[in-house]
Amino acid sequence: MEWLYNFPSMDIESLRALKKGIDSGFRGFTREYGVYIENAFEPLKQFLIWSERFMLDTPWPLIILLIAVITWVASRNKRIVIGTVITLLLIGYFDMWEDTMQTISMIFVCTVLSIVVGIPIGIAMSRSDRLQSVVNPILDVMQTMPSFVYLIPVVMLLGIGKVPGLIAVVIYAIPPIIRLTNLGIRLVDKDVLEAADAFGSSSWQRLKNVQMPLALPTMMAGINQTIMMALAMVVVASMIGVRGLGQPVLQAINNQYFSLGLFNGLAIVGIAIIFDRTSQAYGKRLQKYQEVVHG
Repeated sequence: MEWLYNFPSMDIESLRALKKGIDSGFRGFTREYGVYIENAFEPLKQFLIWSERFMLDTPWPLIILLIAVITWVASRNKRIVIGTVITLLLIGYFDMWEDTMQTISMIFVCTVLSIVVGIPIGIAMSRSDRLQSVVNPILDVMQTMPSFVYLIPVVMLLGIGKVPGLIAVVIYAIPPIIRLTNLGIRLVDKDVLEAADAFGSSSWQRLKNVQMPLALPTMMAGINQTIMMALAMVVVASMIGVRGLGQPVLQAINNQYFSLGLFNGLAIVGIAIIFDRTSQAYGKRLQKYQEVVHG
C-alpha cells in the first residue's frame, strides 16, 4: 500500500539531467542570439528614454496642466480633474515627483506597446476560431504564471535595466487588451454586419467602420485593465533595475522602512486611481456615444 502515499515520479538523476539540459540550452541560445535580440529592442529603449526625459525635464506645473487637460478631454468630469491635480500636488509635496514621473513614463510606454501588439492579435483572434483556441491557453499561462518567473528569461536575454523590466511588465499586462478586443469584435450585432455587407462593404471597411467603433468601449475596458496590471507589476520590475515608485517600496521592504513603503505605495495607488477613473469615464462616454449613434 506504500504506493498510495508515495506519488510515482521521475528519478532524481533523470530530473537533474532534464533541468540541466533545459538550462544549458537556454544559456546557449542567450549567448548566440542575445546581442541580436538586444539590438532589436533598441528603438523601444530610445522611446522609453525619450518619454522619461520629457516627464522629468518639463517643469512640473506644465506636467500637471498637461495631465489635467488630458484627464478633462477623456472624462469631461471636473471631480476627476480636481482629484488628479490634488493627487499630483501631494505627490510632489512629499518628494516623490521624480519617481512618479518615471513610473508614469514606464506605464505610458507599456500601454502604447500593449495596444500596438495586443489589438492586432485580438482582431486576428476574432476572425479565426482556430487561432483563438491556440492563443487563449497562452494568455491563461501569461495571466496565471507568477510575475517573478517572467524576470528570469528576460534578464538572461537582456540583462538588468529598463528594457527587460518593460518587457516583463508588458508580458504580464497585455492579456486583458487581447481578450477584450477579441470579445468586443465578436459581440458586434450580426444584423449590423449583415447591413454593412448589404451596402457592399469590404472586409477591411466592415472592420474599420463597423466592428472597431462598436467594440471600442469593450476595448477601452481592456486598456484600463492593462494599465492596472502594469502598475501592479511596477514593484516587481524594480527588482531588475526599473526606476520609479517601485524601487523605494522594494527598499522599504528590505530595510523595514514603514513610512517610505507607505508613502510610495499610496503614490502608486493615487496614480492607479487617476488612470482608472479617467479611462473608465472615457469608456462610458464612448458607450453613450455609440448608443446615441446606433440607437
